[in-house]
Amino acid sequence: MAGLTAMEKKLAEYKCNTNEAIQLKLVRFPEDLEDENTTFNPEYSHQVFGDDEVAFGYKGLKILLYYIAGNLSTLFRIEYTSKVNEKFDCVEADDVESKIREIIPPGFCTNTDDFVSLLEKEVNFKPFGMLLHTYSVHNEEAGEDITYQIYKADMTCPGFREYHERLQTFLMWFIETASFIDVDDERWNYFLVFEKYNKDGATLFATVGYMTVYNYYVYPDKTRPRVSQMLILPPFQGEGHGAQLLETVHRYYMTSPTVLDITAEDPSENYVKLRDFVLVKLCQDLLCFSPGKLMQGFSQEMVMEAQQKLKINKQHTRRVYEILRLRATDMGDAEQSRSYRLDIKRRLIGPYKKKQRELAKMRRCLRPEELTNQLNQIDLNMQHEQLEESFQQLVSDYRRVLERLAQA
Repeated sequence: MAGLTAMEKKLAEYKCNTNEAIQLKLVRFPEDLEDENTTFNPEYSHQVFGDDEVAFGYKGLKILLYYIAGNLSTLFRIEYTSKVNEKFDCVEADDVESKIREIIPPGFCTNTDDFVSLLEKEVNFKPFGMLLHTYSVHNEEAGEDITYQIYKADMTCPGFREYHERLQTFLMWFIETASFIDVDDERWNYFLVFEKYNKDGATLFATVGYMTVYNYYVYPDKTRPRVSQMLILPPFQGEGHGAQLLETVHRYYMTSPTVLDITAEDPSENYVKLRDFVLVKLCQDLLCFSPGKLMQGFSQEMVMEAQQKLKINKQHTRRVYEILRLRATDMGDAEQSRSYRLDIKRRLIGPYKKKQRELAKMRRCLRPEELTNQLNQIDLNMQHEQLEESFQQLVSDYRRVLERLAQA
């Protein structure tokens, strides 16, 4: 703060971190409103409040966004202890309310009494669409198994359009590059996860997460479903719901003769790890992935069987092969270990070989001083080190998939 004027210091006190100011809740019972344990915060807020993720003009800012757990009816309220005014040389506070109103649909509550009245009607809420899968997860704290269900919905389901408008607001807080989709495009499919819970003797449903999938046309008569958005809400993360959802979606499309394969749009690192686990789980019982065949190397049989039976493309099948071959390999055996390492590195070396081909062209085309500059950028020793680092990182990632698979 050195060198700042008294006014600048004063104004700095009126900056609030919006990731901390925004308080989210999924409310089941009236007492949840006052329970700090039910509150969670965004991971991101830059898409609403700018790259600095700061709101200016307030002290003690709280942006309350409370959702009824099932139908996601919303309470939106702003609280603060102090706000800049005309005494601050005409400096204006950020219009926080307008920024939030840009992403949440109209019809939200602004006072607690109205919100609690809606909460009392939550017993009437039922999941949208067609039930695809039911599973249970043991809850240590409750000492019981909790039931979850996965549904497929579309915009023809009564009330779903309005529900989805509320649901998609969570994307802004938990997916770094999120954007809202064009719901009028009929090629979108929606897959929703709900928890069943009891309240006063009635069975109610709470929203857990969802996935959107776009069905791309592939000439002449196929489709290629592409996962666009996937979010498990923070109170439910780490419980295996993402894997259940992705596997259910895969199984849904596997039954369709018109589906070519299933892909994902700009997948995150966490999504790739999740997909690895789900696809390995699906593939491990196929005959083409038996230990004996794995040790013979990656084959066209694997590509064909994974694509035809499980709608998995060649690139993902190769990754499944590498993970399952690691499980079948005795890495303590020098020959098996060497064979596995060379097999993986042959794939990894592709980009490096491309550089070597480019270098050969350069030798024919560039003047000596230009060639020297290029050679400095293509250090072979460095390439070998990078190749080894890539291999070790892959093996580490693959081992984590196998550890999770062993516990499944």
